[in-house]
Amino acid sequence: MEFDTLILGGGPAGCSAALYLCRAGLRTAIVFKDGGALERAEKIENYFGLPTPLTGAELTDIGRAQAQALGASLLEAECTNLIWEEDGTFAAECAGIDTIRAKTALLTTGKPKRAPSIAGIDAFTGKGVSYCAVCDAFLYRNRRVAVLGGGAYALHELSELLPLAKEVTVLTNGAPPQFEVPNGVEVRTRKILKLDGDVTLSRVVLEDGELPCDGLFVALGSASSNDFAKKLGLTLGKNESIQVDDKQRTGLPGLFAAGDCTGAFAQVSIAVASGATAAMSIIQSLRA
Repeated sequence: MEFDTLILGGGPAGCSAALYLCRAGLRTAIVFKDGGALERAEKIENYFGLPTPLTGAELTDIGRAQAQALGASLLEAECTNLIWEEDGTFAAECAGIDTIRAKTALLTTGKPKRAPSIAGIDAFTGKGVSYCAVCDAFLYRNRRVAVLGGGAYALHELSELLPLAKEVTVLTNGAPPQFEVPNGVEVRTRKILKLDGDVTLSRVVLEDGELPCDGLFVALGSASSNDFAKKLGLTLGKNESIQVDDKQRTGLPGLFAAGDCTGAFAQVSIAVASGATAAMSIIQSLRA
């Protein structure tokens, strides 16, 4: 599947951008797994133009319907990896569908997920705990590592580690894995009590014993915009936000970001505005 613009995230920033992109005649795809934070909002009444309050889910559905009516392709799937090709285009690997290719990409999947509440995880971040297998797998070649997670994103991180690491264990922290585990990979489903080590991580302590471990790759839930930005080599700013200029451009040509993932004030109106700004920048970029 090939498009002019790929939007990751189906919330207000992504759908707002799609309205402008489609009206400019650009082939636009929106890939989303859910509606994010807005979809969980009980009542929206501080947004312009609503005669009566709406739930976040209702407002999200309206926005997606608008984008689809103008020609956007809505693809409900979990994106596990975003690649910048040698020719300057982007390729998105998504669970259950073909690879999506686009000339430009817009990240709008909201704020990054917080680290899991496990004793020692903050202390060992950067000292054995990583959030990006594409970035750090090579550092753990021929060493023992673990992946924390049980979904499609965890499976992707596992596939990056298997060719390099001496041994890879999947830790689900109390939940069953949601994917078919490759042969030779051990899965431990018991709760994690803490991470331990001297200067760097050396073991994970679980309810049923210890796991010797040189590296722990956190891949809980779905990959966020910020995860993709890090995989593409961008340096994140305060609170792990994606740094953009006044036109919502990142430091990578053809890659844009809008909404909460940029550290903006978490309001629908701000997300919609930044999505529109990003769309106009994308239009100018492609026409140039």
